[in-house]
Amino acid sequence: MTRATKIDFKKTLDAYSARHNTFRTLVVPPLTYLMVDGRGDPNTAPEYASAITALYPVAYALKFASRNNLDRDYVVMPLEALWWADDMASFTTARDKAQWNWTTMIMVPDWIDRTMFESAVASVRAKRGSDASTEVRLETLDEGLCVQTLHIGSYDDETSVLAELHQRHIPDSGMTMTGKHHEIYLSDPRRVAPAKLRTILRQPVEYSAESTPL
Repeated sequence: MTRATKIDFKKTLDAYSARHNTFRTLVVPPLTYLMVDGRGDPNTAPEYASAITALYPVAYALKFASRNNLDRDYVVMPLEALWWADDMASFTTARDKAQWNWTTMIMVPDWIDRTMFESAVASVRAKRGSDASTEVRLETLDEGLCVQTLHIGSYDDETSVLAELHQRHIPDSGMTMTGKHHEIYLSDPRRVAPAKLRTILRQPVEYSAESTPL
């Protein structure tokens, strides 16, 4: 029996394409994610580590269910996160990570339905004897118009790029920020040196009425 071709959505979806030192405007289509919400410094908050631990088993359970039951195989997508705070300056100046809210996410194909998701969560819970997987939800995110770039370097070195994006490029382009700051972690920090980490930085935007393109 011929095994289904494995799809790598990082290569097939334009939303996962970004270039270093280039701000690109694009329309991101609605995408489906596994999500877990939380708050606090991702480097020290146990809640953040627990969220990631909860996401991956469900993501792999869905991959294997899709491959074995639907004959549709795919590469499990990288970790992503939405970030926001009451004062967005905490991202570009003070870097007060304790004030950050976040949603950790892993994208899944649009053929993953509610029944498959609930089955995967139940399977993970039964195998691991943990309730952590019940924190995971399945949700569609429709970001629409966005600006994104590829950052190469440590996460803390994003500050200058975000300042340029938020305070110069977006307003100079006749746009305002909407939605939440979005990061896509293309590198595994356990295996890649901080200086070589590759992260897509994305910001949903909208054009002001007077600058909306015809």
